[in-house]
Amino acid sequence: MMVEEKKQTWRESRIKPEQMAKYLQDGRDFIDDDALEARLRQGEPEATRVRASIAKARAIQSLDLDEAAALLAVQDPELWAEMRAAAAEIKHKVYDNRIVTFAPLYMSNVCVNSCVYCGLRQENDAVARRTLTADEVRAEVEILAGKIGHKRLIVVYGEHPRSDLDYMLETIRAVYDVKVPARRGYGQIRRVNVNAAPLPTEELRELQAVGVGTYQVFQETYHKATYRAVHPAGTFKGDYDWRLYTMHRALEAGIDDVGIGALFGLYDWRFEVLGLVAHALELERALGIGPHTVSFPRLEPAENTPFNESLRWRVSNDDFEKVVVVLRLAIPYAGMIVTCRENPGMRRRLLPLGCTQTDASSNIGVGGYQDAEQHGDRQQFLLADTRTLDEVVRDLAAMGCITSFCTAGYRCGRTGQCIMDLLRSGAEGKFCKLNAILTFREWLDDFASAETRAAGEPVLQKEIEEVRQKMPKAFPEFMQSYERICAGERDLYF
Repeated sequence: MMVEEKKQTWRESRIKPEQMAKYLQDGRDFIDDDALEARLRQGEPEATRVRASIAKARAIQSLDLDEAAALLAVQDPELWAEMRAAAAEIKHKVYDNRIVTFAPLYMSNVCVNSCVYCGLRQENDAVARRTLTADEVRAEVEILAGKIGHKRLIVVYGEHPRSDLDYMLETIRAVYDVKVPARRGYGQIRRVNVNAAPLPTEELRELQAVGVGTYQVFQETYHKATYRAVHPAGTFKGDYDWRLYTMHRALEAGIDDVGIGALFGLYDWRFEVLGLVAHALELERALGIGPHTVSFPRLEPAENTPFNESLRWRVSNDDFEKVVVVLRLAIPYAGMIVTCRENPGMRRRLLPLGCTQTDASSNIGVGGYQDAEQHGDRQQFLLADTRTLDEVVRDLAAMGCITSFCTAGYRCGRTGQCIMDLLRSGAEGKFCKLNAILTFREWLDDFASAETRAAGEPVLQKEIEEVRQKMPKAFPEFMQSYERICAGERDLYF
């Protein structure tokens, strides 16, 4: 079979219009560019309207598109201060002062797409291409889980026949296989989240069966004209609706937790915020459950990628803060992820306003954890924060935050609709608080430097005292588990 015929056959196996057509309404998708733009042309909203939306968000109710657009139009500094305070309050109400950490593991950097902003586009000859074997994956995980102490990974795959479903299943199993002795206990990845190309429903069912956590596919930009401009026609990624309805297929396939995101810098940041809100509302309408996580990466420089050097829609730090605040108010139940694309100062600024997850010790070069170097010629983009997990945990402790390595909810069935109900009611925070303490104790004993352990102990004792005061009935059983962790047992959870 000729190369072009093989490509066409593979394409037909990847994109199945009937799997998205059933979700269209009157033949149209749920992103109406003109309607979203019209909402953004509205003037400054009245203060009473803004405060009503803030009150609704405080009740952990999703905002509609008109309410979110009104928040984006606020210019009054006092109202913005109220919105910032409410975002921080909602974050604490739903997620307490926990920050979940993870690391990215790039399995392959080969790709058939030609996204103009991406360092891994197929035409970029400046990138050294590589696909990890299962043994190489295990070697990477031995470092991530055994030396650094990560419990969660986001595994990243390019869109290419070399990283097809069989490869994904093999490498995810390889990640879960690794168990490495640590200082006292052991290191092991307990949750594998996936960032990959859109998959057909039948393949998503197989992905769910192997034990994945959250499945992420970012729309990149919700603005259709911009989407067409940066994703050339004829490429897989050029199909806007196939990508847009990935999360519908994933939930239909039984993957309980899905993650959405937009790449900020491709178009007007306010439009992208409304696109994310529209996506969350559509998932709630069609499947009865919103996104588990929302991501909002900003475009960063990439090797031999001139598009990223002169962005018309570059997002300022002040506007990026507004992105976080409005998303926290509009989708109050969702986890929100800020990554090592942002420098340490920006991450400190954003975390209290609504972010719940962040990565650390990150290396996005394929095979990069084994040689411990940052390689621009292997990477999709350049990182702004290359601190170790130990340094990030110490920094979070200085902010009064406890680092959570908990993965209990996913093994106890607190996923999907169940966790959404618990998050909206505030009940999930009680489980997570207990498990955050147990896993933080575990990590401090197994992996922390003396300096970081000293910084973490006061935070740990403060959290234990809060459990004693606020959950007196659960406290005795909790302390028994805590003492077992101190004695060397591992992976105990509520």
